[in-house]
Amino acid sequence: MSRVYPKLPIVGVGVILVCEGRILLAKRKNEPGKDKWSVPGGIVELGETLEQTVVREAREETGLIVEEPEPIDVISQVTLDENSKIKYHFIIIDYFVRFKNAAAEAGSDVGELEWVALDQVEKKDLTKSFRVFFQKNEEKLKKLNSSL
Repeated sequence: MSRVYPKLPIVGVGVILVCEGRILLAKRKNEPGKDKWSVPGGIVELGETLEQTVVREAREETGLIVEEPEPIDVISQVTLDENSKIKYHFIIIDYFVRFKNAAAEAGSDVGELEWVALDQVEKKDLTKSFRVFFQKNEEKLKKLNSSL
């Protein structure tokens, strides 16, 4: 199914890693949101559970081995084009995870990774969907710690 002008909404996951008051953000290399900051994540593949997608996407985009995915929130993102046609429609389920190894490295879909202090996140050029998620969940994120 095409991500652009889809016939149905597309389900994706966000990987929420928080450590010592900082969250791991990824600069997107592809549309939608190219060159904007969000959390690592991606699209659920056919036959994959949401939790399997979280683990796979974390490894592909950050090199981190994660476990214990816990859903935090669900965000619906609909983007219209200049003719008011639906260009993108994503349902994003964000999962808090714990990680085993500490050296994150940007994967092929990520321009760069950065651990950002929670009080500095909104100064970044964020994707619309991640900004909505962050504003709804900032207080919850301050209580989380992904380190095992």
